[in-house]
Amino acid sequence: MSVLSRRRFLHAAGAASLAAPFYNFLSGSARAAELGSAKRLLIFFTPNGTVPNMHWPTGSGRSFSFGADTAFEPLSPIRDDLLILKGLDFYNATNHEGGMACMLTGNGGAGSVTQGKSIDQYLAPTLSEGKRFQSLELGAWTSPWGGSIQTRMSYSGPDSFVTPDDNPASVYQRMFGDISASEEDKAKLRDRRLSVLDLVGDELGDLHKRLGASERAKLDVHMDAIRSVENSLTAALGSCDAGEPPGTMNLQDYANFPAIAKAQIDLGTQALACGMTNVVTVQLTHTVSPVAFSWLGITDGHHSLSHSADSDAGGVANYIACERWFAEQFLYMVDRMKALEDPESGGSLFDNTVILWAQEMGDGRMHVCTDVPFILAGSAGGFFNPGQLIDFGGIYHNRLLVSIAQALGVNIETFGDPNGGSGFLEELRS
Repeated sequence: MSVLSRRRFLHAAGAASLAAPFYNFLSGSARAAELGSAKRLLIFFTPNGTVPNMHWPTGSGRSFSFGADTAFEPLSPIRDDLLILKGLDFYNATNHEGGMACMLTGNGGAGSVTQGKSIDQYLAPTLSEGKRFQSLELGAWTSPWGGSIQTRMSYSGPDSFVTPDDNPASVYQRMFGDISASEEDKAKLRDRRLSVLDLVGDELGDLHKRLGASERAKLDVHMDAIRSVENSLTAALGSCDAGEPPGTMNLQDYANFPAIAKAQIDLGTQALACGMTNVVTVQLTHTVSPVAFSWLGITDGHHSLSHSADSDAGGVANYIACERWFAEQFLYMVDRMKALEDPESGGSLFDNTVILWAQEMGDGRMHVCTDVPFILAGSAGGFFNPGQLIDFGGIYHNRLLVSIAQALGVNIETFGDPNGGSGFLEELRS
């Protein structure tokens, strides 16, 4: 059997082995029909909850509208691309810290199917296999208070934070440092990297001849992994447009927050367009964030404003102005995804990506994790049916996480704590 044939056989066998435990969930042709084919996951986060009567659209289903001057009104140009999800509660979570920990994990422990991981980290090994980065975590003002349950949303396991990179210049260097080098330097770097891989490949080839059939099969899988790394390194030194590097910014100055956020959105979407990764998170600050939106003429911190009572009309107005600015950044990110070409299909990145706007709380003044707003943008390769406002009436959001995984071709029935419910949210497709 040729190496190529053996590789195909092992991949097929491996896929069948991994899928076997889940076949009981589906039968016949439904096994293929129930899973989506979206390729990428892009998560956008903003903190501190809602002022309910100033956030949610009115109406239901396809007959909904954004009220004038409300938080989500800036999304009107992409109304028909959105699934605005209401009535989702967090299982066994409350307040800022509980919401932050549960938002992307569903409060799963080590013994859960998802092993305490956040959805980005759970899906990254599958979605980004062979990519330069398994995932990219980008942030703006997420770390001045250090890493804690308040400041982190991505988890590689129970209580294991994944730290966002808050510095666009650092992200740019990680992504494009090799590409922006001279052609001579790139050639030297490529030769240096590949010579190491070739050396390891030669040694493994010699070993291959001396092994039995079973051990050779295992070694073939390992060699395929090495080839995948080689391909990803070569691709990283290719012709991807690096653009201009971000300028030097004071990352602690609130006035620079818009420039940092834009740079991170640009870098994250470009990483997807370059095929460097298929999983990106953009975290705009953290729960209990003190960031003051000085560029809007607002001097009070975002968290302080989130507690403005209805009687404090000025405070509520300022908070909604901040929330509208967040919505404008989400709109910008979606428009970027529409404009960038999918390196695989030739269409737009938007067509085959699950794009999620996540928040950690419902009514911020009440410190509750009920009626927490989530927004999905796009159809995820035809899997979702956008252009709707859907009220789920108080079910746990774990099933939304299940639905996202299934849209990306990963067939699980629970995400996080199984007490949070099981199964796909059919309303997302109806």
